[in-house]
Amino acid sequence: MKNFLVGIDFSKGSIKALEYAVMLNKYIDSKITMLYVDKPIPTESIYATVTANYRSELHQRFEQLLNEFRQHIKEPENLEYKITTGKVYEELANYAKKNNVDYIFAGTHGISGYEELWIGSNANRIVSTAPCPVFIVRQTYEVHDKINSILLPIDSTAETTNKLPWAIEIAKNTGAEIHIFGAYITDLTTLKNKVNKNVAMIESKLETENINFKTFKKNISNYASDLITYIEENNIDLAIIMTEQENRNTNILLGQYAMQMINHCPVPVLSIHQDDKYNF
Repeated sequence: MKNFLVGIDFSKGSIKALEYAVMLNKYIDSKITMLYVDKPIPTESIYATVTANYRSELHQRFEQLLNEFRQHIKEPENLEYKITTGKVYEELANYAKKNNVDYIFAGTHGISGYEELWIGSNANRIVSTAPCPVFIVRQTYEVHDKINSILLPIDSTAETTNKLPWAIEIAKNTGAEIHIFGAYITDLTTLKNKVNKNVAMIESKLETENINFKTFKKNISNYASDLITYIEENNIDLAIIMTEQENRNTNILLGQYAMQMINHCPVPVLSIHQDDKYNF
C-alpha cells in the first residue's frame, strides 16, 4: 500500500489536490493523510479560548471532508487527517520523511511575473524540500475520473530517465498512454544523440512493461512553453518532470524550467528530485 500525503489549508487549490489524490486512490491502493499546518499561537491565557474554538472549528471542517470523500475511496478508514504547527513546506517534508510517504499532493493558484521570480510560492518550496515526488494541482483544474495520457519529457542528461519508474507505476495502474517528448535544446549532434539514446532506452523499457506509448521529438526554444503547447494540443492529463535541483538541502529554489511548469502548466505536474528513490 502506498502512502499519500495531502497538504490541506481548505483553499480551493488544496481541496483540488485532495480530489486528485482520491481519484488516484481508485487505481493505486493507498492510504491518504490530510495534513493541516497551523501557525504557532502564543500560549498566554488571553489566547486560550480563541485557540480552543479555532481548533474545534478545524476538526469540524475535517469531519466534513471525511464525510464527503470517504465514500469515494476503496477503504474509508484509509482517509485520515493530522494537525501540526510550523511552516507548511517544512512540516510536509518532515511528516513525509517520518512516515515513508510515497507522494505528496499540493494545490496552487499559479503565479507569474514578480512573484515567480522573487517570491516563489508554497508549492515551489514544497517541491524543493520534499523527500518524495510531489503532485502539484492547479485550483482551476477539473479532475477527471482517470489519467489517460502522461507526458514524459526527455533531454540529454543522465538524470532525465530517473522519473521512469513513477511513470510506469501510474501508467500500469491507470492504463494511461505515455507520450515521450524528446527535447533537443541544441543543434549539437553529440547532445542530440544522447537524447536519442535516452528515448530508445525508455521505449525499450515501456515495451517490456507492455505500456502503450508514442514518441515525439522536437528542437525547442523554450522548454516549458513548448511542453505546455504539446500538453494543450494532445490532451495530456499529467506531466512528469525533474526539479533540476542539485541538492534539496542547500538549494531552496527550483530551476527556472521546473518553476515555469509548476506555475503555468494547465494539468497536474508530478515533480521528481534526482535523489528520489522509488519504493517497489
